[in-house]
Amino acid sequence: MAAIDLERLVEGNRRALAKAITLVESKLDAHRDQSQAMLEKLLPKTGNSIRIGITGIPGVGKSTFIETFGLHLLSLGKKVAVLAVDPSSPLEGGSILGDKTRMELLSREHDAFIRPSPSEGSLGGVAQKTRETMLLCEAAGYDVILVETVGVGQSEYEVAGMVDFFMVLMLPNAGDELQGIKKGIMELADALVINKADGDSLNLAQQTRRHYTSALGLLRHTSFWTPQVLSCSAQLKQGIDAVWGMISNYHIEAQKNGSFASKRTQQNKEWMHKLIMEMLERKLNQNPAVKTLKPELEQKVLNGETTPFLAATQLISLL
Repeated sequence: MAAIDLERLVEGNRRALAKAITLVESKLDAHRDQSQAMLEKLLPKTGNSIRIGITGIPGVGKSTFIETFGLHLLSLGKKVAVLAVDPSSPLEGGSILGDKTRMELLSREHDAFIRPSPSEGSLGGVAQKTRETMLLCEAAGYDVILVETVGVGQSEYEVAGMVDFFMVLMLPNAGDELQGIKKGIMELADALVINKADGDSLNLAQQTRRHYTSALGLLRHTSFWTPQVLSCSAQLKQGIDAVWGMISNYHIEAQKNGSFASKRTQQNKEWMHKLIMEMLERKLNQNPAVKTLKPELEQKVLNGETTPFLAATQLISLL
């Protein structure tokens, strides 16, 4: 792969950035080494953004919200990057970014950069590429990075573990059920934002807001921040400034009390440990002796001739 002009990338050249991301996403070992060397050089230029995770069930208006929110940030003079974490293929319509035309206005803007997630691979792999892409976007001078999760499930936990502020979009629905959002995800949320709060849904949105405010009050939160519940209409561009105001307040407060930096270092440490486990497993599975013995031990476990613990111990001892 042709060398990437890092000077141009740092100046904000989109082509250099796109090429760098393609290198990071490559599965070739030679490219992986190249991309890690590139990231190490760029590290001093990273970390100057606020990373915001956005999730919500299908139909909540995520793409409209991200576009309206992104345009609002651009109007404030920010540079905005939008990334997705989607373990399924964007070609199948899973990702809002699989089809950039749904964010047509935002994608035309010079200070906005939209990147779909890698179109294949395990969630862990996609999450790693997103983390590294985020660093590249920061090096290229993007102030706000929006990381969007597709679908509801494990990808939320992955995204919450790589952003500074995690936001869950909700629909105006005052029912007791949590709209298919798991309690665990509610505990990760720094804010719930009720979208589509307009027209006939306005009263319902107010009821929903009260309902979720009291529901959040029952959850234990370990940080200095009390999660907030806001409502907005991305379609009518109402309440978007309040959402950004809330995130800005969080950012200022978190920087002041040191939790912003400590959260990022903790995330990096956890990520390193996760990578160690993945690499060990890969190394184990590539070991010729393990390849030979593993099927035999699996059969013994199935037949009840040995315990899973003893079988695992035997395999690990081969490393």
